[in-house]
Amino acid sequence: MSYEIPNNVDLDTDPQLKRALATWQPQYLEWWREAGPQNYDTSRIYLRTAVGITAEGWAHYDYVRMPEYRWGIFLAPPVKRKIGFGDHPDEEPWQQVPGEYRKELRRVIVTQGDTEPASVEQNHHLATTAPSLYDLRNLFQLEVEEGRHLWAMAYLLHRYFGRDGREEADELLFRRSGDADHPRILHAFNAPVRDWVDYYCFGMFADRDGKYQLAALAESALDPLSRTTRFMLTEEAFHMFVGETGIQRIVRRTAEVMRQSGRSDVFELGAIPLEIVQKYVNNWYSESLDLFGSEDSSNAAAYFAAGLKGRYQESALATDHRALDGVYEMKMPGGGEEQIPLRRAMNALLRDAYVQDCTRGLKRWNKELEERGVEYRLALPDIAFNRKVGLYAGLTCTPEGKLISAEEYEQGRKLWLVTEDERARVAALMKPVFEPGKFAGWIAPPPRGVNNQPLDYRYVQFA
Repeated sequence: MSYEIPNNVDLDTDPQLKRALATWQPQYLEWWREAGPQNYDTSRIYLRTAVGITAEGWAHYDYVRMPEYRWGIFLAPPVKRKIGFGDHPDEEPWQQVPGEYRKELRRVIVTQGDTEPASVEQNHHLATTAPSLYDLRNLFQLEVEEGRHLWAMAYLLHRYFGRDGREEADELLFRRSGDADHPRILHAFNAPVRDWVDYYCFGMFADRDGKYQLAALAESALDPLSRTTRFMLTEEAFHMFVGETGIQRIVRRTAEVMRQSGRSDVFELGAIPLEIVQKYVNNWYSESLDLFGSEDSSNAAAYFAAGLKGRYQESALATDHRALDGVYEMKMPGGGEEQIPLRRAMNALLRDAYVQDCTRGLKRWNKELEERGVEYRLALPDIAFNRKVGLYAGLTCTPEGKLISAEEYEQGRKLWLVTEDERARVAALMKPVFEPGKFAGWIAPPPRGVNNQPLDYRYVQFA
């Protein structure tokens, strides 16, 4: 099966590129059949499809069978701008890839592109335990949009990197999340998403990392990359919404059960204890911090200097956009600080903006507890906790950031991270609810439906 590729990049005027993508398309569809949602190919899903780039009419809602979804290639509208940072300030943005930065740009695009199919692969089994048709539909929406984001990166590789780019685009379909021999590039995208609490936490934390990575690339001197990622951010907002509101609904339901029962251990009452939610937060927040890379990074400095990747909202910062002077004060476990030259600290600066954003999300969750008279509060662990990448990698410390011995850390893991027994108890609650307007007992309904539809709308029409 093939289809005409929706696009605003004038594919019809580039026969060679169009043929290359037409060759890649069947491979993509085969990957989707293998790695996408299982057993729902004939169901009709109420999905949003990108059809344009204007705010007034960029998306169309209708029932679609997922194998017939029209994945397309869209770039945000061009804007009048100059290169805004690094060693090329005030120059015109590049419309082609400069030879001296070809390797670095390809690496950036491949790494970003590799995360998109990974998310689909991690979630492909979740549909059978969806807590409602609303959540099932949102899962499918997220997965087809991750597929479209893969198309966005594959387009850049085909369009600007010749044979090397075509080979890299093929590799994006060859690697698999969690595969022992051909894993995805970044660790978090090989981590198993075993249940819906994992899924919501992934959306809250890992997809929020995606927001900051895409925003940094949206500042890029390579104009097609900037325009591609600016449009991707339009859809990425929904992915974060699913994760953040998903955990918020779990917290609301648990607080309601706690208030009604007077108990904190609510597993037997069909809800998820807040202490367990905290453990999921500890896991996925620390996994997602690793996605920013090392706090002291020569690669980050080189990308900034070249104008490939800026800080978050670089163009809006009232600061030195060359970043040749100044240092970043890096907090060290156990006290003290280490100074890092500012350009080498670009990953840390991007991560700091991310941490502030996550903190705002935690406040919304804790407001649910406050409004229901529950004293417990969720918290983000210290940035040094449970880290595998960067200056904190391998350090043994508590979620509060206190350094402890390796033996104490191993003993404490069962208190801070989800155990297999706890996962089994969560899994026992994950029973599918497919009656319109009904929701599983462990999660509260959302305040409103999708696209102004009622909550009892039949978001998924099963074959």
